[in-house]
Amino acid sequence: MNKKEILEIRRQFTPENCAITRICGCYVDHEKEKKAELKKAFLSLPEEEAFKYFDIFRHTLSGTLGKNMVTMEFPLDQELSGGTQEFLLKLRDSRLEDDLLLEEFYDKVIESYDYPENYYIILIHAVYDVPGKSSDGLEMFDASDTVYEHLMCSICPVNLSKASLSYNAQTNNIEDRIRDWIVEMPVKGFLFPAFTDRASDVHQILYYTKKPEELQPAFIEHVLGSQIPLTAGDQKTSFQAIVSDTLGSSCDYETVRNIHDNLNEMLEEAKEAPEPLELSRPDIKRLLEKSGASEEQMETFDREFSDVMGEQTSVLASNIASTRTFQIETPDVIVKVNPDRSDLVETREIDGRRCLVIAIDDHLEVNGIEIHP
Repeated sequence: MNKKEILEIRRQFTPENCAITRICGCYVDHEKEKKAELKKAFLSLPEEEAFKYFDIFRHTLSGTLGKNMVTMEFPLDQELSGGTQEFLLKLRDSRLEDDLLLEEFYDKVIESYDYPENYYIILIHAVYDVPGKSSDGLEMFDASDTVYEHLMCSICPVNLSKASLSYNAQTNNIEDRIRDWIVEMPVKGFLFPAFTDRASDVHQILYYTKKPEELQPAFIEHVLGSQIPLTAGDQKTSFQAIVSDTLGSSCDYETVRNIHDNLNEMLEEAKEAPEPLELSRPDIKRLLEKSGASEEQMETFDREFSDVMGEQTSVLASNIASTRTFQIETPDVIVKVNPDRSDLVETREIDGRRCLVIAIDDHLEVNGIEIHP
């Protein structure tokens, strides 16, 4: 899924556009026991309650694509009879009115979701009548192309509110505030099927994680049955390993700086594209060659890529680029440079020693004190 497709579904979580037919929920305590369940037509909820749910659902489709929101594919074995895809399709087609399927879903989540405290599983069914588009891109609400029937799950921590004082209007006193169990914004969730090319894609699922480095592999494997992707951090570490291993002992500062500059240039050129910039094996190979890697160094690239990446075939450019800083480290010194001005730093040999040389223009500060030439 791309940004536009995600935003189109997010826009449905308002009273005016609501396409949700039913909402179900299960409150689970820290001992993995089901304490309470909810089963309702969504439109029967009180207005204020519905607004709070809308906020939760919008958060389940928020963050950075490729980090917080990851599109994952089902392996072929999960698309066969008895696979997780079949189960999720049954759950969707039941419109959340089959109690046995619901209980089975909750049990799958509780068994595989690793969380030591209380949480609330929210599951909704929605039917979005996708409006057609005219040749100039305008939506035609009276000319629907397709119907997008889907499920969305949000998993929210439930925590005790902080102890505090509050004003009691009835007694006109400042009193100890009653502590409540608060349903917080989601930390995990998914949308199934994916909404690709403005239509259902049953071969993919959109997964949400508040913290990109905490994917919950057991949950992905047993509940979603999807291929577990590399986290954003793992993608960056893998890319760095490929570069280091490919360039080897002849890796020099200029080549690494060129890789940094070329990556950021690629991201700048692709910033208006709806899809995040994805780099496959040939793309990374061209990047290294463009940045100055020699033919001799590139001889080992394919082997290094396979050894490091395994079954993963690509990485997102936004996950491997350093867009906010250009950092140079020695055991005793760390130098941070504006990523757009990496040209200010170069390496030279001075009196037989390798040195970093930093160009200084008009202004120089040390610990906040301006230094005058």
